[in-house]
Amino acid sequence: MQISMKSKAFAALLSVGLIAGCSSTGETMEGEGAYGSDVEPVDQQGGSTVYGGDGQGGVSSSALTEEERMAAQQQAEQEALREITTFYFDFDTAEIRPEARDALVAHARFLASNPGQNVRLEGHADERGTKEYNLALGERRANAVQRFLIVNGASRGQIETVSYGEEKPAVMGSSESAWAQNRRVELVFE
Repeated sequence: MQISMKSKAFAALLSVGLIAGCSSTGETMEGEGAYGSDVEPVDQQGGSTVYGGDGQGGVSSSALTEEERMAAQQQAEQEALREITTFYFDFDTAEIRPEARDALVAHARFLASNPGQNVRLEGHADERGTKEYNLALGERRANAVQRFLIVNGASRGQIETVSYGEEKPAVMGSSESAWAQNRRVELVFE
């Protein structure tokens, strides 16, 4: 009997809370500005307006053609890929990994469309091997990225390569994880 009284009291308290939460504040909202100062309801016929709401100075999604939407999406994807400026290599190779190709193509297209832009390719190696060997390996890696960029539209005059070998590690340590992070080419835009 005592459990059922507690259950009933809890249910009554929960009901009162639910009713209080769902009740209105008594304010009425009328007219176009009822949603707030810069918020406009969604236009059910053709999209919504961003920035403004009064139809001036904004971008309406209904005003874009499908081709323009696709072009804007592709441009955003290219810009996101260009955020990647460090490319990693497997042990003792200068072969560009398949997962790096899309980002490198985005960089090549950017360079092709901006002839005044220059980039320095800094090749690196992990600490294993002699200093001379690692300098040569860093150079081979930077040259591989340079060739890839040129084949995909960049101009040779926009690209400078330099090898640091093992001299500028990204991570200190003698573990596979540290070595993997040190086998890289960094793109430095100037």
